[in-house]
Amino acid sequence: MKKYYISTAIAYTSGKPHIGNTYEIVLADAIARYKRLKGFDVYFQTGTDEHGEKIQLKAEDVNLTPQEFVDDVASEIKRIWDIMNTSYDRFVRTTDKYHEKIVQKIFKKMYDKGDIYLGKYEGLYCTPCESFFTESQLVDGKCPDCGREVQARSEEAYFFKLSKYQDRLIEYIDTHSDFIKPDARKNEMINNFIRPGLQDLCVSRTSFNWGIPVDFDPKHVVYVWLDALTNYITNIGYDPDGSTEQFEKYWPANLHLIGKDIIRFHTIYWPCFLMSLDLPLPKQVFGHPWLIVGDGKMSKSKGNVIYADDLVEQFGVDAIRYYLLHEIPYTQDGTFTYDLLIERINSDLANILGNLLNRTISMVNKYFNGSVSNKNMKENYDIELISMINSLESAVEKKMDNLEIGTALDEIFEVLRRSNKYIDEATPWVLAKNQSMRDRLETVLYNLLESIRVCGIFLSPYLPDTSEKIKSQIHNFKEDRIYLSDNTYTVGSPEALFMRIDKDKKLEELGQK
Repeated sequence: MKKYYISTAIAYTSGKPHIGNTYEIVLADAIARYKRLKGFDVYFQTGTDEHGEKIQLKAEDVNLTPQEFVDDVASEIKRIWDIMNTSYDRFVRTTDKYHEKIVQKIFKKMYDKGDIYLGKYEGLYCTPCESFFTESQLVDGKCPDCGREVQARSEEAYFFKLSKYQDRLIEYIDTHSDFIKPDARKNEMINNFIRPGLQDLCVSRTSFNWGIPVDFDPKHVVYVWLDALTNYITNIGYDPDGSTEQFEKYWPANLHLIGKDIIRFHTIYWPCFLMSLDLPLPKQVFGHPWLIVGDGKMSKSKGNVIYADDLVEQFGVDAIRYYLLHEIPYTQDGTFTYDLLIERINSDLANILGNLLNRTISMVNKYFNGSVSNKNMKENYDIELISMINSLESAVEKKMDNLEIGTALDEIFEVLRRSNKYIDEATPWVLAKNQSMRDRLETVLYNLLESIRVCGIFLSPYLPDTSEKIKSQIHNFKEDRIYLSDNTYTVGSPEALFMRIDKDKKLEELGQK
């Protein structure tokens, strides 16, 4: 089996994750499940980033120790990820003792190599982003990443020789066209950050103590980005003194899936760290767009934060998964509205998918007492439907290989739409009135069940619970991803996959009218 290692960025433990944060884990889960469906040996890692000054200050504000604070938040993040039915293999925490021990070894290895040196930092610091900036990098005098105020800081610090690896990094990006995706992100990194010249990177702090101590100089703690980024290797068994078989098996990662706002750290700092450690670079870093509400990114200060668990309670897990995966384009920010969510549930999930399944099972029960096989009485439009079913795997694969998740879902729903049209063309209710057309009627219902079966399999990465419900209702668990001409069906009773929602009533109930 080919291996496939996918990671999300580890979630910062500053508070409960909103639906925009949750999008990333659902997106990664769909990719991981799809790769498993295709026969890959998948390792899927997520977790929490728990150190730094921001955490220390937040803990003080609520009279907790930093460890107590991050324990609470990490537990809440994991709860949300589990509510969303994500199939991660490991949930990591940067306060795990094993991780802390290996980070200290990594720091010492870089120091012994001469890639880390002691100096003094004077710069403009953004506490929420835990990042230093030069005057020229500021936007309107504020942090270029979050728009907040910055403060002048001066302190003794260890620095990583980022500048040493600049030319090597440019060469790598130039010769590995898929390393940074989408291309717009790659162009931004090269033109705005790398080619103008990389400055050596501050990798330790002394002004707070909530971090991993530098073991040979314990008044310093390891700066959050060196601590956080190395989670991708520490937790699969990297050790400067001798790595595990698991590390040798899974590294380099196939995909780091991250938000576009932290792509700089993953495509500049992280590859240079890996070069310093003489390790291969991940095959791809994908900076996904944001989910926005109203006129901008979600934030508590704007009062537009929406949480995944609240949405799931109202609409169900798979409905929210579908919306997140379908409505956020490959390169552009997606928008969340209750209006569009309800529209998608009613039109796509309840009507196109749910109604197709319900109608088909009902007709099989009504006309054939629940059992059908293929009588092979085909018309031209049967051949067209079967061709679409058989082309579905390659169509989905093409989109998924490009991480175009929403359009991969569209390919599946095109077959479902065609299946609904097929019912109108075949008119089974008319066929049922003519005894001589009984074999034709059975063929029509058989073809519909085959379409539903195959589409149900391909829906499993995106809507895993729904996929299982489809299988159990048609009583067929064959995993062949093409039309089978010799299958048999003995269906169960139809049950609604998704209930239609009275939009006006629901919006009023949610306080959205």
